[in-house]
Amino acid sequence: MSSALLIIDMQVGLFHGPEKPYDGERVLANIQQLIRQARARNVPIFAVRHTGPQGSPIEVGSPFWQLLPALDLDACTDILFDKTRPNAFYATALAEQLRASGIIDVLIAGMKTQYCIDSTCRAAAELGFNPILVADAHTCMDTPALPARSIIDHHNATLNGAFAKVLNTVDM
Repeated sequence: MSSALLIIDMQVGLFHGPEKPYDGERVLANIQQLIRQARARNVPIFAVRHTGPQGSPIEVGSPFWQLLPALDLDACTDILFDKTRPNAFYATALAEQLRASGIIDVLIAGMKTQYCIDSTCRAAAELGFNPILVADAHTCMDTPALPARSIIDHHNATLNGAFAKVLNTVDM
C-alpha cells in the first residue's frame, strides 16, 4: 500500500456555516467519489477535524465540530483525528501512521484552501511524502481581498510542482 486519502476539515460548522464554501456541493460530490474509489481500492482514509478551544463553535464534541455525515466515514475502518493548527501533521500522529503503513502518496482534499490545504500540502512535501492535491476537491470562502475561485486557482497553480502534484478527481 503506497497511497492514502486525507480529507481535511469537512465539518458541519465550516461547510454549513454562515459563509458558504465556493461550489461546495460539487466539491463534496468529488470527495464522496474519492472516498468510493479509496474503498474500492482498499486505500486508507484519514479524516481530520479542526478543533477550536473550549467555548468555540468547533470545540470537541460540538455539533459544528462533527465531520459531515454525507461523507459516510466509519470510525471503525477510517482513521479520524483532530488538529488544532492548519497543518494536519502538526502535533498529530499522521506522519507516523502514514509511514507505519508504508504510505508515500497522500491525496489531499477538503477545506479551506488557503489555510489547511496549503499548509498540509507543504508540510507533506517537507516530510518526504508525495502530496497529490485534488484540484476540484478543495474549497474555501470568498474573502474581502479575493473571490474563492481565484484563491483555489492560485493555490492549484502555486502548489503544483514544488509542493504537490495537482490532479482532478477524474484522474485518480
